Parts: sequence; C-alpha cells; structure tokens
Amino acid sequence: MNDAGESGPHRAGEQEEECVRGVLAANLKRVRAQRGLSLSELSRRARIGKATLSQLESGAGNPTLETVLGLSRVLGVPISDLVEARPAEEVTVVRAADVEVLSGRGVDLRPLRRIESGDVVFELYDQQVRTDGTQISGGHIGTEHTVVQAGRLRVRAGRREVELGPGDYVGFDASLPHSYTAVGGEPVRSVLLLQYRAEQRLHLAGDGQGSELPPASRPALGPGARLGHGH
Repeated sequence: MNDAGESGPHRAGEQEEECVRGVLAANLKRVRAQRGLSLSELSRRARIGKATLSQLESGAGNPTLETVLGLSRVLGVPISDLVEARPAEEVTVVRAADVEVLSGRGVDLRPLRRIESGDVVFELYDQQVRTDGTQISGGHIGTEHTVVQAGRLRVRAGRREVELGPGDYVGFDASLPHSYTAVGGEPVRSVLLLQYRAEQRLHLAGDGQGSELPPASRPALGPGARLGHGH
C-alpha cells in the first residue's frame, strides 16, 4: 500500500517493478549459489555479459525473455524459480493488471500460476504472440503445451511446422529449437503451459551446454523487450 503522500499509478508501477526485480535478484543469487557457479562461469555458460548478471543480482537490471530462458536452461530450473515469489494461499486469484509481463522479440508472457505435483512442476502463462517479430528459442528444459484462443499461430519445433487456429493445441519437447509466429496480421492470444520433470532439471543443471542457438542466430532485442509493463 502507498503511504499517504505517495499515490497514483506511476508510484504503484515503480513499486511493482522494484518488487519483481528484487524477487529475481534474490532467486538468481540463491540458485547460482546452490549450483556452485561464479558470476564469470554463469556468464560463460549462459552467454550473458558478467556486468548484466551483476545488475540482475543487484536488482537493477531489466531482463528480457531470452535472458530468463537462457538462465533457466543453464541453471536447470523452471522459469518460475527465477521470477516468482512463493505466496501460500488457499485460493489464488491473479488479476491481469497486477502481473508483470515478460517480453521477448515476438511474445509477451504473463505468469499466472506455478503448480507442483510430486516430482512434476507446471507453469501456467497467458501468452500473446505479437505481429512484430518471430519468437525464436534454441531450446530449454521441459515440455511446452500451447492452446490458441484467438488468431492464427505458426509453430515450428525441430523439423515440424504446424499452423494453429482458435481451440487448437500443440505440445512438444521444449529442448528442441522452436519458434512462434503470428500469421494473418493479427496478434495471437493463447495459454502456455510449461511442464518440467525433476530428472530433467537435474540432468541439465550441470550440463552448461544445451541446444541454445549460437549468438549470430539469436533474435535481436528491441529496447522494449524487458521485464515490466507495456511490452
């Protein structure tokens, strides 16, 4: 809540961004320490500048979707282990306006819920695929499930390419290189479910390599691609 002298959407937005950065900073430091990795080694494995990682761990950085996915892959943890706190509530309500958006070159993700069942972790996202670029991933841990709600979506996973319309579903091994493209001139609204198994996380945690695209193949990031409102 704002103090009596601090009100308005601008101040609230600043507090929300500071909160998200703080959560990421604490989670990243904790997981890196658990893996026994120095900043320099994590920088090398994730192909992310050491200065950038230092900023993220100090709560000062604005990570892109590609950055968070890369850290998730190298550290062998679900995305939610890095960007979410762990509120314990009997009833969970997530308001659209209250969720920070994680943006990439072509996709905006809003994390809605993390669900743990035995040794399986599920992450639920509201996903919008924009028309201004293709979202490319060199691969990361888990299984990816997408259900299209509106628009037409072209999905490429490995050597397979499919086009989906409202109500259609696709699922694939997320370690495959894959991409999402909105076709037909309209953005795509969809639900994304990421599924992880404990053995996947343990296997990839010490790998440090994986199937990420080489730097020259990665999509260029625009100035608006960051963790925050208004992708």
